[in-house]
Amino acid sequence: MTIYDKTVKGREEIASRCYLLAPRMRSLLVMIDGRQPIQDLLSKVAGLGLGETSVQALLDDGFIEPAKPSVAQPEAEPLPPDPATVAAQFKTAYEYYTRTIKPTLGIRGINLQLKVEKAATLDELWELRIPFFEMAVRAKGRPAALQLRRELDEIFGSHQVVEG
Repeated sequence: MTIYDKTVKGREEIASRCYLLAPRMRSLLVMIDGRQPIQDLLSKVAGLGLGETSVQALLDDGFIEPAKPSVAQPEAEPLPPDPATVAAQFKTAYEYYTRTIKPTLGIRGINLQLKVEKAATLDELWELRIPFFEMAVRAKGRPAALQLRRELDEIFGSHQVVEG
């Protein structure tokens, strides 16, 4: 019983269609979730003409990988983030967006810049990453957008959005 999960590349394709994956293959990629055996998923998409070769193609192209087995261990309560670290991350992310939106997106970035200026928390700035990346792909191309995303990921580090 083989279970696959999306790779970072697979998640990028779902978020921004940046790899231009064929619609049927993208449908299969969307369904792969790291929990269901691939045989169960293939039975659901058999009508689309997708099979083992489609799964192998996604695997070969780096969109999916074998799911890592989950070890059932009680999760320790994460320590709350240090307020000084969060404040520094917020300031750095805010300045990064402010410095890069206009030269990257031009006039199309005005609404995004307004959202940055309205942001009051690090989580709100975090949520602007994907829209910024998608707009940057359209404005400057994928390589430039990926560089911007890497720089943002470096600023946010291991930031996790706090569910409210």
